Amino acid sequence: MAIGSGLGAQVGIAAESSYGTYVAPTKFVEFTKESLQLRKVTAQSQGIAANRLLALAARRVVTQRSGAGNLEMEVTNKAMGTLLQTLMGTSVTPVQQAATAAYLQTHVLADTAGKSLTIQKGVPLTTGTVTRKNFLGCKIISAEFSCEVGGMLTASFEIDSKDCEETSVLAVATYPSMAPFHFAQMSLKTGVYASEVARNGIRKVSVKIERPQATERYYAGQSGTKAEPIANDLVKITGSIEGDYVDTILDDLHTSDATTALVWDFTGPLIAATHYERFTVKLPAIKIDDAPPTVEGYDVVKPTLSFTGLYDGTNQPSIEYMSTDVTL
Repeated sequence: MAIGSGLGAQVGIAAESSYGTYVAPTKFVEFTKESLQLRKVTAQSQGIAANRLLALAARRVVTQRSGAGNLEMEVTNKAMGTLLQTLMGTSVTPVQQAATAAYLQTHVLADTAGKSLTIQKGVPLTTGTVTRKNFLGCKIISAEFSCEVGGMLTASFEIDSKDCEETSVLAVATYPSMAPFHFAQMSLKTGVYASEVARNGIRKVSVKIERPQATERYYAGQSGTKAEPIANDLVKITGSIEGDYVDTILDDLHTSDATTALVWDFTGPLIAATHYERFTVKLPAIKIDDAPPTVEGYDVVKPTLSFTGLYDGTNQPSIEYMSTDVTL
């Protein structure tokens, strides 16, 4: 029997082979907050009958079903691969580094067609009985990663779901031993692609990747549920960099509107040989949109620079993930 509060909750995920077809969760993520919920559209019959003063309950129907919400968590050194693959779109097989226990996942930006998840959440009653809600056909619409002084690297995934059912059994949650990435492991580099240089004075970084999709593909013959969303706009990558005004390097990029590559890296403990646990966001081309070094008092000047990620014509944005995960 679980604890009858959020302490007894669980979230399990599994990659689907067919959009919206339930797959029993095989991987369980440690999350900090979730807001996944069923969404339904109803229609009420308006037929007039003599002396009837109230609409009939039997004449209300559900015409559409879907699900949506956010899943928030700390980015850890294990179990992130399935979520990253669903966000970025590339089918990834972890690559063993030499003969070590280190495996590198390289998630390159690609179309997300065919990439969907079953997400099962277990919600405890106060009695300790855990109810289950199975969200089918989950597509990641956006993800935002963020880390600041003294904090963990966090991720917030925006989810769109085809449907929610409560019949499939609750899976037994198991968790690997894992640790979060955090500020003490963080570095930020900018400069010429593949030759970026570490920047000083950085206090906070955030990167958001948006995957715009047609999520309203409701057609006859589908029992009120949607067809798989498809990309219907350009990918949007934005972010911000907060730091002390230690030099004018990034400020000058704002002034000139020149292009720079950005590498945001978290390097954890050694796995083996020269291979460390690692989470790295690589953006081959960004433009600084706003970099106002304004003086607001006696304290050190702390500008916040917003940026947009773009395509350099050759290299795609990617997320690299080094862990001991042999599979996603």
